[in-house]
Amino acid sequence: MSQSNQTTLEKFTSELDTIVFGIGVVVATLAVVGFILREEAASELMWDINDFLWIDLGWAYLLIMFVLVLFVFFLILGPWGNIRLGGEDQEPEFGFLSYFVMLYSAAIAAGIVFWGPAEAIFHYDAPMPFVGAESQTSEAAVGALQYTFFHWGISAWSAYVIMAIPVAYLAYKYDAPLRISTVIAPWVGFDNLDGFWAKSIDIIAVFATIGGVATTLGLVGSQFLIGLDYTMGINLGDLGTVIVITGLTIAFTLSAAAGIKRGIRRISYFNMGLFTLLMIAVFLLGPTRYILAFGTEAVGNYVNQFIAMSLFTGAGGEAAGVDAFVGDWTVFYWAWWFSWAPFVGLFIARISKGRTVRQVAFTGVFASTGVTIPWFAAMGGTSIWMQDTGGADVLGVVGEYGGDEAAAGYPMFEALPLGEVLMFLFLLLITTFFITSADSSTLALGMLTTGGVESPSTINRVIWGGLIGLLASMLMVVGGVDALQAAAIITGGPFAIVLLIAIVSMSVMFGKQRAVFLQEDESMPATSGADKLAQDDD
Repeated sequence: MSQSNQTTLEKFTSELDTIVFGIGVVVATLAVVGFILREEAASELMWDINDFLWIDLGWAYLLIMFVLVLFVFFLILGPWGNIRLGGEDQEPEFGFLSYFVMLYSAAIAAGIVFWGPAEAIFHYDAPMPFVGAESQTSEAAVGALQYTFFHWGISAWSAYVIMAIPVAYLAYKYDAPLRISTVIAPWVGFDNLDGFWAKSIDIIAVFATIGGVATTLGLVGSQFLIGLDYTMGINLGDLGTVIVITGLTIAFTLSAAAGIKRGIRRISYFNMGLFTLLMIAVFLLGPTRYILAFGTEAVGNYVNQFIAMSLFTGAGGEAAGVDAFVGDWTVFYWAWWFSWAPFVGLFIARISKGRTVRQVAFTGVFASTGVTIPWFAAMGGTSIWMQDTGGADVLGVVGEYGGDEAAAGYPMFEALPLGEVLMFLFLLLITTFFITSADSSTLALGMLTTGGVESPSTINRVIWGGLIGLLASMLMVVGGVDALQAAAIITGGPFAIVLLIAIVSMSVMFGKQRAVFLQEDESMPATSGADKLAQDDD
């Protein structure tokens, strides 16, 4: 074994949190093996759990997300906004532009590109119960954009910020480990972050991350496969699914291995440039006045009816639980955001040193939403307009591919001027956005399974990249997009409880000037977190 290989292996083994890493890898591997050897039994178990969660507990997903949004508003408007994540004189590690493009690219941007032309057209054809409009009418079009903004707006981004802020605060002010379990430090102390409850939280975070990223990777893979078939008539089947997802896995693993400054930041700049270019092109080449008129009204409805939409379950009459639409769409999305919160929260925490609570909350929620809404207005509005005017039969193409949402973008782009160029840019954008999302997730998984190391070993990241790719391939083969959605709901639900713990943690830390919540250990060195807190008390 060469010296460099030996050094890499030693770094991997020396930094490992064997309990969290071992349980995470074993369970993920068992899931992959189960889908390979016992496909029917594994699928049946997954669907049974999924049905129970969204029908009987869907209300909890909605209520928890609403609480997160309320707390974000308080962080921005309240007295804690000026608290700095680090020392009082700590300067931000990254400039605002670098900070924003990395934050946006690493979060739900791959999903934003995927669903841009797709979601609104589905709601236009089958209006939501909350809107109460007839199919394919002007009211349905406004309602479709309104609900798309709701699903991808401030609620989605709030979950990430709630996770990021307490972790960054404890890590950069008191030298706590950069991992999810750090949020329980106010109760157990820094010295006990290797105990049972801390390990349990980190393991839940690992499972949530695996499910959330596998969902996104599977969606991107299906979009690639349908794109190949639609544009070139190439149908690769199940083997093609595995090949495409494997290729994407290799791409984001290489980016992750390059690190934040050399890999993620550079790709993030490219992402935002291409994202802006494609959005402006569709806005100008598409039905500009239609986008502005319907998009403006949809934004107004979104703002005016936000509370009602947030708490709408559709229950009543003969319904035994959450309405099917709410379960299929809103509960799925909220669970998906919960499942992404561990790694996106950790990543945001990692790049937020020196920023204030208000800066992180406003940038992460409102600045990101301010970029997201114009994208969905342009893409969704154009898709609906094409269907309504006969410019493109978007729903017909989706039907030809078994109702797969991944097919929606291709007929829409094809009907626009420079359609072939736009389709290529669309595929390129979703690929590069996914790479930044996925490599930040492998970075976070590395942090979680090494006890909070900021730059985990390459071997660690490669292992997680491979496992996520395999799981996404299996889910796509056995159940397609529906199976991916079920996986997100199952893995995201438990982590919602951790997000509530994060809110309580911030309330305790920020609400008390004296940090009496940590157990002091007289044997701690002067540089420990507990001593720093004691110094703050003085």
